[in-house]
Amino acid sequence: MTEHRPGQRPGTSDGRGGAGRPASHDGRARRPGNAPYEGRRSDATRLLCAGVHLDSDFRRRVIQELVLHEERPVAPSLGVDALPVLAHALRARRAEVRTALMLLVLWILFIGLGFAGVGSEPLLPLPWWLGYALVCVLLGGVRVATGLGVALFTLDRRMVEQATSGRLKMLLPVLPAVAALTYWVAAVFALVSGTGAWTAVVLPLLLTLPVWAYRSHVTRVMRTELGSEDFPGMKREPLPDTARYRRIAGAIAREQYATLTIYDPFRPFIGAGRPYEEPWSLVMELRKRDGGRADGLPGPRPEPDSGTAAGPLTGREVIDLIKPQLEALRTSAAASGRDRLRALEVEEFVYLPTGSARWEVDYGPSAVDQHLAEAVGEGAEGRRHFLRIRVGAWDEQIVVSVLVRVHTQGGMLVLEVVPHVLTPVRPEFQAVDVIEARGEPDPLRDAVRAVLATPAANFAAGTSLANAVMAEFRTWLANPRRAFPDGPVTSVRELGSTAELSVFQEMDVKRYVRTVQDRIATGVREALRAKNYETGDFERQVVTVSGGGVFIGTMHGGAVATGEGASAAHGKGDIR
Repeated sequence: MTEHRPGQRPGTSDGRGGAGRPASHDGRARRPGNAPYEGRRSDATRLLCAGVHLDSDFRRRVIQELVLHEERPVAPSLGVDALPVLAHALRARRAEVRTALMLLVLWILFIGLGFAGVGSEPLLPLPWWLGYALVCVLLGGVRVATGLGVALFTLDRRMVEQATSGRLKMLLPVLPAVAALTYWVAAVFALVSGTGAWTAVVLPLLLTLPVWAYRSHVTRVMRTELGSEDFPGMKREPLPDTARYRRIAGAIAREQYATLTIYDPFRPFIGAGRPYEEPWSLVMELRKRDGGRADGLPGPRPEPDSGTAAGPLTGREVIDLIKPQLEALRTSAAASGRDRLRALEVEEFVYLPTGSARWEVDYGPSAVDQHLAEAVGEGAEGRRHFLRIRVGAWDEQIVVSVLVRVHTQGGMLVLEVVPHVLTPVRPEFQAVDVIEARGEPDPLRDAVRAVLATPAANFAAGTSLANAVMAEFRTWLANPRRAFPDGPVTSVRELGSTAELSVFQEMDVKRYVRTVQDRIATGVREALRAKNYETGDFERQVVTVSGGGVFIGTMHGGAVATGEGASAAHGKGDIR
């Protein structure tokens, strides 16, 4: 077994048969025992696609991670497909930029009329266009201050109460409405009184037209493409047909469902979500049984199978005995009910350290299989092999991943178990379902909504145009394809996730993690017994460590304390 060397290109075979071999046609490695990931049309993917239309900040971060940082490989996509999310993000940005340019032309006309006129009287006196501009800035600024963000398609989200406090909480929701109402009352009064300020009413209404068209476009996308019934059967949204986006699309297709990924040592497990509870590890000496049962169970010592007992215990043998336990769990769950464990997925996975350009990494089946074969049980610091157990629950809103690493070297067994959980997609993205439920659009109601949304939308359009221009300039300036190799910083799924779980979701996650951990322990115990090793020490450590405690074999002096608020005092003698 060989460790991945720093000078060796990640994803290559180091001259042993896998280098330079092309990737498979879909860029995915073979997954023995599991159906391959086809382009996932999960509900989580649908909501993330809707989210890039509804939240400009989320859209900006998706584009920044997948396009502006082209040197970074994408993190593993668990339960989602990152390609349609990126495609919808780029599509939404293009639509916003077009709308912003239309509004910019109208504003130029708006301001120009403030200085031009017939004779000595301007058609639009300065206070009117300046007043409406102040209203736009005020409404847009309030949305930013309250945490609502700015987008041309404004969301009816009740987040003001959560984002503000005290007097500001009462003042901010009222101030923009008062400012807008004051402007319109003054403009209508000036128009009725015949003071010649007709453009104070007409031009703001003209600004409404591009906003109305954009909102209608987003509504149509939500209803016809991202609806709960339409989305699963639709083809994947394509990226723009340019050399850069073809290159990016090919890289994402290769990486997001591959069984190896590139990682930064300071950012491991990107894409799996946040750690669930504390990861636990177990280290024990491998000791052969010497007569009787060392595990404390009654009866004679079981005879080891002659085909497996010869030779030392290897990490591969442990992994191969854990897998059947998990597969049996999946089978029993499928036969007994609708538990999500019936769709439990088991696969081997390799993490490779950064060191080579993204485009040099070989994701072909030969290279991936070689890494899987060499990395298991080697206990390396760079290349790391894991058994990844994944449970997708709540329509992929909750994704539980338990990563298991086993290696046996120097007469020691090391077992590391790292649970992670992806929290639900942000609830505000479910506005797509509200839009779908409304059915056919009502022109009059939509027109009124557009009038009310136009001031904030003008601010959002200007912000979107400036961000798009600056993003493209920074991309050109940085030339990310030639940037220093790096690992993923975040994933699309993590960017669109909430921070918390509900009580029911927490209960389910705990059940999944505990059940999987129990099957892992059973598999390791069976591996020890098959090789005629003692299991008593292992069973004691599993019960203690998996329950959140600290296993202590022998300690002389010192003190140990665990848990919040715990304390310990030093005493005399040995503690056993």
